[in-house]
Amino acid sequence: MGKKNPTNNVAENKAVSRHILDNYHSVQFSLNDMGPIYLFKLRNISLSGPCILVKEDSSVFKQLEVGDILHMEFNPPELSIPNKLLKTRIISKNSHGLFTGHSLVGLSIIEETNLRM
Repeated sequence: MGKKNPTNNVAENKAVSRHILDNYHSVQFSLNDMGPIYLFKLRNISLSGPCILVKEDSSVFKQLEVGDILHMEFNPPELSIPNKLLKTRIISKNSHGLFTGHSLVGLSIIEETNLRM
């Protein structure tokens, strides 16, 4: 009864990733309550799902670790659609040959949370 079908989880994760990439163009987050808010364009250049491109010598890149869970605000391209706050896990940090000095930071949506407006 308690077993999950991994095939369904993969399909579900891909559907969530596709929804995010189709409906949101950027993400913003803070690493702590008093820190700055970082804003990044969402990219669809990773097979794993949505990602952001982060400069490797930036302070935010140095602080992000694979496995970190952050509350990220996903921003749609239109103001008529509300932002969505999603609990998001950092799943990868990989250098990208096309963007020298930058890494792709892979994101995985864990769950929707209440948006603070």
